[in-house]
Amino acid sequence: MIYGFDSRIRYSEVDLKLQLTLGSVIDYFQDCSIFHSESVGLGVEHLEKQHRAWMLSAWQIVPKRFPRLGEKVRVETWPYDFKGFYGSRNFAMTDERGERIIWANSLWIYVDTHTGRPTKIDEEQARGYVLEEKLPMDYAPRKISLPGEAEVKEGFSVVKHHLDTNHHVNNAQYVKMAEEYLPDDFSVGQIRVEYRKEARLHDLVVPRVAWEEMCCTVALSDEKGSPYAIVEFRRL
Repeated sequence: MIYGFDSRIRYSEVDLKLQLTLGSVIDYFQDCSIFHSESVGLGVEHLEKQHRAWMLSAWQIVPKRFPRLGEKVRVETWPYDFKGFYGSRNFAMTDERGERIIWANSLWIYVDTHTGRPTKIDEEQARGYVLEEKLPMDYAPRKISLPGEAEVKEGFSVVKHHLDTNHHVNNAQYVKMAEEYLPDDFSVGQIRVEYRKEARLHDLVVPRVAWEEMCCTVALSDEKGSPYAIVEFRRL
């Protein structure tokens, strides 16, 4: 089942150039998946009662262009594979002409919130979502290599507005943190994110930034250098 909703780009969602920010793209996609789950009766509160949650493991997002302030868009999502405790889901944002302007792949892990460990996707979840065809795109690996020689930036603490209902840093917040280390003239052609462990309130985040010719990799790590998330920005 393809689930979608229509929206209009708000001032609160744009950057200095009046274009939708990358963090806001992820917010749109995340909201779309939540709305989808709510629409089939498998939303946040239902999962909480079952002591289950879907945790994001990886993103690959490819923007053809970023919509501008006031532009009308449609956001869509659909699952295309369940395997063990993994679920795979595509996303797309289209403009008023129906042209796909941003698309994405994502990998999710079904978790028992009592134990904090992955658990096999149950029949209720598998039955509740209708699988669709996989989006035709150039799929990148889930794993992102840690930067070798990287510049260590000043650390900062996790604060309340970084958290979501799971009581750890929301996946979009890591991208917003990492974006701070991009120069103003950096045009994003692709972003990949690998989530490795949860950061919680008051945890210290130490960014390590590494540059290659067409790529900037930001490892958001703990004090010992173990990453919470690794974000890779590739130039257009």
